[in-house]
Amino acid sequence: VAIVLDQLTKWWILDFVMNPPRIIPVAPFFNLVLAWNTGVSFSLFDEGVPPYMFAGLAGIIVVVLLVWLRRAENRWLAAGIGLVIGGAIGNVVDRLRFGAVVDFLDFHLAGFHWPAFNIADSAITVGVGLLLADAFFGGGAAKDTGKSDR
Repeated sequence: VAIVLDQLTKWWILDFVMNPPRIIPVAPFFNLVLAWNTGVSFSLFDEGVPPYMFAGLAGIIVVVLLVWLRRAENRWLAAGIGLVIGGAIGNVVDRLRFGAVVDFLDFHLAGFHWPAFNIADSAITVGVGLLLADAFFGGGAAKDTGKSDR
């Protein structure tokens, strides 16, 4: 679901909304923009690193997450891992197609802008939030089976 929503919104932004590219104010704190992210999160490391390197790293992470997903013991953990996987794959598709990730959601307050992001980034963020919630409040701790070690 995350991959499909991500790619559909990017298609809509590229082919219809940002043709031509411009800033579209939606609310006093939110714009639609077109930004190309050639780095990792917040455009870090965007100088001189080929897009296939980031795509390859994301592919390795997805494989590790798929192994973890197979072992997930509850729905919240599985949903969190699934969202991270879906978001990562959505951004990998962009890197392989365009050489950069399409970002278009621009939140701002008092002249300060959060770096533009997309649905894949949102899926990753929500997924990590679910993983943290599971670790702190869910089944992350060892369960008491009632058996004694004596």
